[in-house]
Amino acid sequence: MIQTSTNISTINVDRLEVAAYKIPTDAPEADGTYHWNETTIVIVEAYAGGKKGLGYSYADAATATLIKSMLAKVVIGRNALDVPGSWEAMLEAIRNLGRPGICSMAIAAVDAALWDLKARLFDVALVTLLGAARESAAVYGSGGFTTYSREQLQKQLGDWVASGIPRVKMKVGSNPEADPKRVAEAREAIGPDAELFVDANGAYSRKDALALADIFATQSGVTWFEEPVSSDDLVGLHLMRDRAPAGMDIAAGEYGYDLWYFRRMLEAEAVDVLQADATRCAGITGFMKAATLVEARSMQLSAHCGPSIHAHPCCSITNYRHLEYFHDHARIEHMIFDGALTPKNGALYPDRSRPGMGLEFKRKDAEKYAV
Repeated sequence: MIQTSTNISTINVDRLEVAAYKIPTDAPEADGTYHWNETTIVIVEAYAGGKKGLGYSYADAATATLIKSMLAKVVIGRNALDVPGSWEAMLEAIRNLGRPGICSMAIAAVDAALWDLKARLFDVALVTLLGAARESAAVYGSGGFTTYSREQLQKQLGDWVASGIPRVKMKVGSNPEADPKRVAEAREAIGPDAELFVDANGAYSRKDALALADIFATQSGVTWFEEPVSSDDLVGLHLMRDRAPAGMDIAAGEYGYDLWYFRRMLEAEAVDVLQADATRCAGITGFMKAATLVEARSMQLSAHCGPSIHAHPCCSITNYRHLEYFHDHARIEHMIFDGALTPKNGALYPDRSRPGMGLEFKRKDAEKYAV
């Protein structure tokens, strides 16, 4: 039941709790430019009016330190309903530290916790608070790491398709000469009807990316080429967008921390679909702003990773493409959150019977991973 405004209009945030957890991967993981064996998640819990909001970011433990030392003091005492005001206050607080990187990821975790808290104060799901444009968020299965054997690759992607997810993505770029064969093996596993995406994480040169785009499209029907060249190479991305085969979208944007980054990418006509990550671009507030910026260009937004934090805002934005159901993050979220969503018929359906994002932190299950 929604509380009346007279009950909650003057409720202030009274404290933040912050912790970081380092969780090993279930197997060695790598993409075209990076290897990792563990993932760190920073969790924020915001308290007000007897309610607790949950937010998080996939970031270094230093992010938790920044939240404790700088952001907590500018949020505590502010009205719990005035999330944009808290967001602006956090931006002002980190002015001399710089906006990209850890600062934006720290703001992201706090901002998500505040949105979750606000929805819980009204006792509604976050998608209800934001206003829904759709009942579910279409996803694509994402993994296919370059460290995987052929058997691992085919099983993971094939299982996703068999479960009803009609689109999957794999990593490429660590061995360009072997990539056409790996991509063809992925196509073999998922059959002719599912969509196949590839993500190079900026590993290729412009010439290699152009040549491989033709091979991937012709040989394996690839329809999505993510970061074929570095996302900082806007000229190169524009070249790819102009010359990629018909039916192949060029995508990038996951490393965007602010609107100016996204604006530069859009002005350069560097992508067909822009990506944004609420755990990096200063939270749900920043993510919704990015969606509006993209909509002004008559384009669509795709959400990067962190499925539990994106499901509700993705059901709210009107210019939505899909959400990355990333193996590493989905596994972690099911490990430490009660209420983490599992795709049904290729989409995540927010549970409107649960307040906020519908998540409860399983602290005891996470304790052994505490940093």
